[in-house]
Amino acid sequence: MKRVMSVILCFVLFVSVLSFSAFAEGKMPVEVKAKAAVLMDADSGKVLMAMNENQKLYPASVTKIMTMLLVAEALEGGKIAFSDTVTASADAVKKGGSQIWLKEGETMTVDELYKAMAVYSANDACAALAEYVAGSEEAFIVMMNERARELGMKNTNFENCTGLDDTADNHLTTAYDIALMARELMTHDFVKKYTTIWMDSLRNGETELVNTNKLVRFYSGCTGLKTGTTSKAGCCVCATATREGTSLIAVVLGSDNSSDRFEGAKVMLNYGFANWETVTPEIDPSLITEVAVSMGCERSLIPQIPAAASVLVPKGRLGDIVQDIKLATAVEAPVESNQVLGEVRVSLDGETVGTYPLTAPHYVERLTFSEVYRRMLAVFSKN
Repeated sequence: MKRVMSVILCFVLFVSVLSFSAFAEGKMPVEVKAKAAVLMDADSGKVLMAMNENQKLYPASVTKIMTMLLVAEALEGGKIAFSDTVTASADAVKKGGSQIWLKEGETMTVDELYKAMAVYSANDACAALAEYVAGSEEAFIVMMNERARELGMKNTNFENCTGLDDTADNHLTTAYDIALMARELMTHDFVKKYTTIWMDSLRNGETELVNTNKLVRFYSGCTGLKTGTTSKAGCCVCATATREGTSLIAVVLGSDNSSDRFEGAKVMLNYGFANWETVTPEIDPSLITEVAVSMGCERSLIPQIPAAASVLVPKGRLGDIVQDIKLATAVEAPVESNQVLGEVRVSLDGETVGTYPLTAPHYVERLTFSEVYRRMLAVFSKN
């Protein structure tokens, strides 16, 4: 019996060593049946797990995340409005694939078309919006690639706004790049109003919309985001979810079937929520010392402590966070209100997880000649 137990114990230790080794080498701690995958913290951009995250692949309709982003920026920038009426062009209605069967000359509002694109992945609605924002799809594609470069999407090239790839040879991106644009899109809070819809309709109920992202209905905390399927791309999904203040982005590219992509996204999200948490460090005020002000109407300032932003840490590690304060010993007047005087750096196991500026609480005027003279007289009078 003891020998059997010894064998079992050795086996368990062997498996544990293998698991630790795989994790240490940066391999996936969960199984995802796909060509590439990544799990990212939406707030910090920290990658929590990845597999072939920089491999260039066809994204199918996950492409529409960029289209949704550019339309969202046009809306919030005041260039267009939700109530604007858009007329479907001959090019837009010919897109094929998933569509709401727009007819040439038919009109819909930006709100209706955005809903059709976000919920049902309608290619005709997507193209109509692209043309409305940029004047033509060609001009919109230029905008897409420019925005991709701005976001640091180094391995991405868009050839259309929909993700249709029958005639596309270089319409490629990566799991990591998709996570970057999804992270940017979800900073626009109104987007969740569309991406969390499970069922809706257009044309007074005549056109039914059912979300292509099944996680919206079946995964707790899901906030979106976009699916995609073509013969070149396979089955893809970019899924976003929020639980207890932690927001995660899971990207799965190139699964063999729809079930694998959703299951892959779920296991990554589950792992993220089970092992990480978003916390707010409390900055110790006793570590903040006065900063001398030379040639100022005030001789010193006590920097104001910022409201610390939340940071992502492994669960249960809040108490292990270390704070390091760096402050200028002196500054010369004038000192502007909110002028940076130093910083608080919070770290865990030697890795910086957050940096917060320490700033001047108010303006400090530079001494005038008359004030210097008055101070000198005061010193001499004491002597």
